[in-house]
Parts: sequence; structure tokens; C-alpha cells
Amino acid sequence: MYCKNCGNLMDDHAAVCIKCGVAAGIGKNFCHNCGAQVGDGQLVCIQCGAALGNMRNAGYGYAAQPNKSRIAAGVLAILLGWLGVHNFYLGFTGRAVAQLLISLLTCGIGAFASVIWSLIEGILILTRQINYDAQGLPLTE
Repeated sequence: MYCKNCGNLMDDHAAVCIKCGVAAGIGKNFCHNCGAQVGDGQLVCIQCGAALGNMRNAGYGYAAQPNKSRIAAGVLAILLGWLGVHNFYLGFTGRAVAQLLISLLTCGIGAFASVIWSLIEGILILTRQINYDAQGLPLTE
């Protein structure tokens, strides 16, 4: 197969083009994990077993959802992390609800723990120690 961006010849199972770094098959019916071709409505990639639930129907096939921003997640964690906003953004709803409840149900007393928790997560996100969102998709710069 050829890269849709630069025209480079790619391995049939490649997830990204090694020349330009663009994901294989953007806008077509391809697995986001291994680059294998998948059918309309297919829930799991037959080649690698990756769940295709993070794909949305675009009317003509499946297109990958845009990846979340590392900078946005880190800034949200540092500024509003005590409310779990960054975890809601990244799709970690369980953690987000825990941070929100710790902050609100303790009338602010537990917010101190939630602030420390979110500052640590914000630093880990910005220093590339946390690299993926809840769907397993890499964070973008």
C-alpha cells in the first residue's frame, strides 16, 4: 500500500508511514493499530485484535477520531485537575469522577489531596510519562 500523504510504499501491516509519520489509511477502512484493511461495521481488527470502537462512522467508512492534545491535557490537569477535568478530557471518567467527588463531597478539605494528585498527573503528562488517552490512542503535541 502507498501512503496517502507522501506516496511512500508502505508495508501492508504498517500503522504509520516511516517517511512522513502519517497514520496508514486515514479516511479509509483501516485499523488504527496495525494498518490492516477492515470492513464497514467491523468491531475488531482480524489481524491484530485491536478494538475498532474508537472509530466513528463517517458516512463512507470509518475515520479515526482526532487524538487528544498533550498540552491541553497537561494545562487542564494543572489548572482544573482538582475537579478531574483533564481525566474527563482524556476519557478516564472513573478517575475524573473520583477527583470531582473527593473535592466536592469533603467540602473542599479533600481538594488538597486532589490538587496534589492532579499536579502530579499534569507534570507526568507534560513530561511524556503519560502518553495515551483512555482509548489507547497516543497524545499529540
